[in-house]
Amino acid sequence: MSGSSRGGGGGRGAGVRRFARREWGPLFSTVRTALVTKRWRAIPMTLAAVCLTALFQLVQNQDWGYGPVHDIGFVRAQDPLWLALLRTPLSLFVPALDLPVWGALAQVLLVFGIAEICLGRWRTLAVAYLATLAGTLYARVGIAIGPDSPFGLSASDALVVDTGPSAAVVGLAVYVCWRHRARWTGGLVVLAMVVEVVVKPNLAGKEHLAAIAAVLVLIAVLARRERRQGGAEPGPETRSWKPPIRS
Repeated sequence: MSGSSRGGGGGRGAGVRRFARREWGPLFSTVRTALVTKRWRAIPMTLAAVCLTALFQLVQNQDWGYGPVHDIGFVRAQDPLWLALLRTPLSLFVPALDLPVWGALAQVLLVFGIAEICLGRWRTLAVAYLATLAGTLYARVGIAIGPDSPFGLSASDALVVDTGPSAAVVGLAVYVCWRHRARWTGGLVVLAMVVEVVVKPNLAGKEHLAAIAAVLVLIAVLARRERRQGGAEPGPETRSWKPPIRS
């Protein structure tokens, strides 16, 4: 009996290890190799983003600094669209005033760092901006829809200051999971954001879903493009979705 129990436990353990290698092995290998060979030089953009986020936090909490940060990085749905679009890139690095800054710094360091290693800095910034922009634009659409719809927002949400890296972090997490075939992990990220909205339906949660929706559209477009080009989906070691150059 005891030998059978041990055998069953060993089988389950081996199954868990196989799942972990299949789900996270390629991603872990890519990140570990970059950090071992290049150390902090592997994520220069991420380190700059962490420093910029910390700087904005320091400045906006000073009597003289709140106004300038407001003018360049605060986004509200009531703002003119052109102004919101102008401020959106920097709003990503302005921590929310009502949340601990350490959470924002940890999110940027971890998720942006992994994304920069796996995707490259420019693609990381592009996906992050897409996700943030989707959230910013959704806020206006949601207010226009109104609170009677599950996809809508109340008029008071137009006054909410909409800053921080969370939408970008969620979008990048989903994109990286798709690119490195960590499908279950990506699905759990999406599920967690859906649960967040169900438990606490607010502007931030619904913007996270908008960010995910935008990234999923991007993924669908890229996947279709790859299928049309007749190439297999790039492996985890491939840094680009582009097909190899043929002479």
